[in-house]
Amino acid sequence: MIYATNGVCSREIEFDVIDNKLTNVRFIGGCSGNTQGVARLVEGMDIDEVISRLNGIRCGFRPTSCPDQLANALKQYKAKL
Repeated sequence: MIYATNGVCSREIEFDVIDNKLTNVRFIGGCSGNTQGVARLVEGMDIDEVISRLNGIRCGFRPTSCPDQLANALKQYKAKL
């Protein structure tokens, strides 16, 4: 899936889901070190666990963050099932 982010430095998030596990996570744009770290940490995790852990994280005064956008992307993915 390709998800266009909103309100953050990254432009989009690409990922796959296999057997409800998150894989091949890649952020396009954003803070490279942080987004690579998030991507590696969530690799292989159950998507419901990722949503639970990342949903609502803010970046400074912004109402969202790259991790929060990943949670939003996964919620959108689940809604399409």
